[in-house]
Amino acid sequence: MGKVTGFLEYERTAPGKEDAKARLKHYNEFVQELAKEEVNRQAARCMDCGVPFCQSGCPLGNVIPEFNDAVYKGDWHLATTILLSTNNFPEFTGRICPAPCESACVLGINKAPVSIEEIERHIIEIAFSKGYIKAEPPLIRTGKKVAVIGSGPAGMAAAAQLNKAGHEVVVYERDDTPGGLLNYGIPDFKLQKDIVARRIALMEKEGVVFKCNANVGVNVELNTLLRENQAIILAGGSTIPRDLPATGRDAKGVHFAMDFLKQQNKRVRNFGIEGEEILATGKDVIVIGGGDTGSDCIGTSNRQGAKSVTQFEIMPMPASERTSNMPWPTYPMLLKVTTSHEEGCERGWGVNTKEFLKDENGNLRAVKVVDVEWEIDANGRPLNFKEKPGSERELPCQLVLLAMGFLHPQREGLLENLGVELDNRGNVKAEEGKYQTNIAKIFAAGDMRRGQSLVVWAISEGREAARKVDQYLMGHSSLPSKDGIPYA
Repeated sequence: MGKVTGFLEYERTAPGKEDAKARLKHYNEFVQELAKEEVNRQAARCMDCGVPFCQSGCPLGNVIPEFNDAVYKGDWHLATTILLSTNNFPEFTGRICPAPCESACVLGINKAPVSIEEIERHIIEIAFSKGYIKAEPPLIRTGKKVAVIGSGPAGMAAAAQLNKAGHEVVVYERDDTPGGLLNYGIPDFKLQKDIVARRIALMEKEGVVFKCNANVGVNVELNTLLRENQAIILAGGSTIPRDLPATGRDAKGVHFAMDFLKQQNKRVRNFGIEGEEILATGKDVIVIGGGDTGSDCIGTSNRQGAKSVTQFEIMPMPASERTSNMPWPTYPMLLKVTTSHEEGCERGWGVNTKEFLKDENGNLRAVKVVDVEWEIDANGRPLNFKEKPGSERELPCQLVLLAMGFLHPQREGLLENLGVELDNRGNVKAEEGKYQTNIAKIFAAGDMRRGQSLVVWAISEGREAARKVDQYLMGHSSLPSKDGIPYA
């Protein structure tokens, strides 16, 4: 560990941010880096806690106390080696992961937890700046070919690991640029796309091939893929959004959040946009859904110059601190105030949308909503709701963004043609720990297998699926598991 008394001497310090009014004028990242001396102090806060629950809180099993110790001692090369032993893409998780490791930090029982995510981001950026990160293609190739369908974090992680094992890996992406939701789902002000491109370029130098505009089953022959590859990993994500089938849903101005976000990511890069433009400029915007996607819609709407932005969801307002139903070290479902909320937004909870109201031309003019009260069980879980009498009202708006999560992967085309079994939620059925579908040579990982989840889970799934594919191809696997990974 670092400094024995560090957790007593130092408080948690968050990195600075560009002023909200200033950052609304651009789409670049605005979170500033901590000074190296401050990162050293933050790493020193890591305790000699005996059992590092942070590691169990992290789906990747990151060896957190050890890289904190290396940072405290100023050994950035060792810190990088430790971090990369379990995490292929710390530059992503250090920016967009909700940090379940910090929720499980022992120091977090009675103080602010160690700033693990910020330390992680600092390690990898120092590593790039010092030239520690270099292309390392495998010395020996196995002659085995693997196709990875989907280039999001799960597909990228699987491809990186399989390439390290010496297999020939081709990643198929139906969009025009690799990266999946990292590329077209997350706004640039949270994750600049040069960060994604930097990692893609490194993987290409190591031998991974990315084929874009490649929609398997449409313009890529499925039978050819099955014939030419010894294994296939399905990592296409959970892409079917949850809809809100209220009266007037067909009003012009009601859109899925991801369509809105993808368009803006393309605008920032001066890419062409197909179909009707979705813009918040000068409009009253309502975002339905309280998660990260909804928050991204708020930040994007404000940058586009929305007249007003309101966010609400049907669920009750979360607690601001842990309750008896959210004991440490479980991940707590707490009220989250994001940087997008800080930039300007009205928020509401327990609001149910009853109708989308149109003008005579079919354009959205307002939404009819009503407040609801929830019945809560003994464990703090909402059971059912009833409307509050007299609370029905109209909220003027010209743009509604539906950000209520995702249901399951797209079934039409690839999955139906392959004949893979689906589970009762509509995801590809592949047992955790095996990642193998009912077709022996086809595996699944990430949101396509487990449902909508976190970027850190996607990377973990990709790594674990790669290890099972390697074992399937070679009879054993040279790739590390989450259990006891050597780092030096």
